Amino acid sequence: MKRIPLAKQSKRKQRAYYASRRGSWHGLSPVTRVVPSRKVYDRSRLKCADRRASEE
Repeated sequence: MKRIPLAKQSKRKQRAYYASRRGSWHGLSPVTRVVPSRKVYDRSRLKCADRRASEE
């Protein structure tokens, strides 16, 4: 059986090929998770720090 290059196959067959090659994220979000910088102004963090200071 001759192999036909992927570029010469129909778009439907190309999509089916690439879909079969892709894996699953298994419930994980593919969005990159970023740790927030401590230097950035964060109003909620300031409020939390003020509450902790007032408790002591």
